[in-house]
Amino acid sequence: MNDITAVAQLVLHERRARDRGWWDLMQGCLAPDAAIRLSWFRGQGAAFIAASQEMAARGDAATHILSPPTVDVVGDRAAVEIGAAIHLRGDLHGVEVDLTSHARLLYRAERRAGRWQITLLDPVYEYDSLAPSIPGTPVRLEADVLARARPSYRMLTCLLGAKDYAIGHDLYGDDRPEPVRQLYGTLFDWLRADNEK
Repeated sequence: MNDITAVAQLVLHERRARDRGWWDLMQGCLAPDAAIRLSWFRGQGAAFIAASQEMAARGDAATHILSPPTVDVVGDRAAVEIGAAIHLRGDLHGVEVDLTSHARLLYRAERRAGRWQITLLDPVYEYDSLAPSIPGTPVRLEADVLARARPSYRMLTCLLGAKDYAIGHDLYGDDRPEPVRQLYGTLFDWLRADNEK
């Protein structure tokens, strides 16, 4: 298996393992010191797995529909971008709703001791939508939460915030293009730096 295929399979297996609750397999994909920064979580790989287990136990498990990944490899470093539609069914103020959040997942991976592992995950949130799972059912959204929420992940903020998840307001999103441009620059600077050692 060549490196591009190996890294593509790595990120696909990590997302599948999270969706299916295969925690041991997920652990094998993530470096213990991996930096993970999502709407509801910031921390390292091992803590992310534990938090994902807790989230699933609460009935808040998500499903990721993924596009084909784009992989760039330089030496023992790889950068991956993969489009994702994140689906979550949940309860919002007593109404069952379906959330779809569209994002680009940006990964860094490194070959350590001959094995590829994910060392960073940063999503770029694009937009999201929320609908009742039974069409026509009224859904109540809190005006103050809507007013404070970022456009790129507004409905995610409403749903997860109502479930007592702390949602960051400084994440990467298409509503703030300059930090996203800098993120891509940092990612590819890091990738090329491995070739300059």
